[in-house]
Amino acid sequence: MIVVGYVSTKEGEAALERAFEECKLRNEELTVIHSDRGGSGLSGEAARKNDSDLRRVGARLEDADVKGEVRGLVRGKEPAEDLIAVAEETDASLIIIGLRRRTPVGKLILGSNAQRVLLDAPCDVLAVKAALR
Repeated sequence: MIVVGYVSTKEGEAALERAFEECKLRNEELTVIHSDRGGSGLSGEAARKNDSDLRRVGARLEDADVKGEVRGLVRGKEPAEDLIAVAEETDASLIIIGLRRRTPVGKLILGSNAQRVLLDAPCDVLAVKAALR
């Protein structure tokens, strides 16, 4: 099982595309995770957008001929916590995450989900940078 963290950004798209490639190379299934920290405070509009994004990702999974599932998690946890928990639950062989450039101050103030996944994951982690355009 491969687990990919997905958000509707160029970094999320890069991670998803690489996840499709890795699943085919390794002959593994994919679990796509969209984690929203909103918890019970998530607005109806944001929830509808998330649902729409995840339906599109599900269709892309089928189009790519990759077996797996798409999970939208709204538990109020940090995305890193959700990715690690799902990787443990599914006995994942790989977690794929998208990276974005952040300033040192941004990392200090906001923390780093990528760093947490890299340090605490129960399996290998592949970090993917989005192509510059």
